[in-house]
Amino acid sequence: MAAAVYDPDPSFCRWFVEPAVYACGRRRVMAALVDYLRAGTDAERAGALRAWYSAHVPLRSGRSPAYAPGGVRDPALDESQDIKAAWLEAALRVFAATTDLRMRHCVLRDLPTSHTAYPPHLHELLEGTLASARRHPDLHMRRWATGADHGEG
Repeated sequence: MAAAVYDPDPSFCRWFVEPAVYACGRRRVMAALVDYLRAGTDAERAGALRAWYSAHVPLRSGRSPAYAPGGVRDPALDESQDIKAAWLEAALRVFAATTDLRMRHCVLRDLPTSHTAYPPHLHELLEGTLASARRHPDLHMRRWATGADHGEG
């Protein structure tokens, strides 16, 4: 995962993420990215944010015999709902903790604006993020908050 996180090109980091998803499972890959988002440097967090998109690759039978008809793969390797919730929480916390405008933009780029995308235990944290974005002088942040206020995304 380090290669994906340190690759500065969001298109090329997929070359590292996709094989890891097939070899180790979506859950393990996403958990590693959550760890980078929680405890990484700003550069590692930005890399994890870029790589997160690629962790959602569709799993195709032609890429791995485990996904072919009759293939055997433990479904737990790819179960990721709780990891997605951990990602949302970590992203909201990074947004709250950083003052770096570029990092805040990176975080907002992938955060859903629909309140229903967040588990109930994150609603208070989401409201804090929205309040901060609404009053921020940056137009991009205010637009994201407006989208959430209108239930878009």
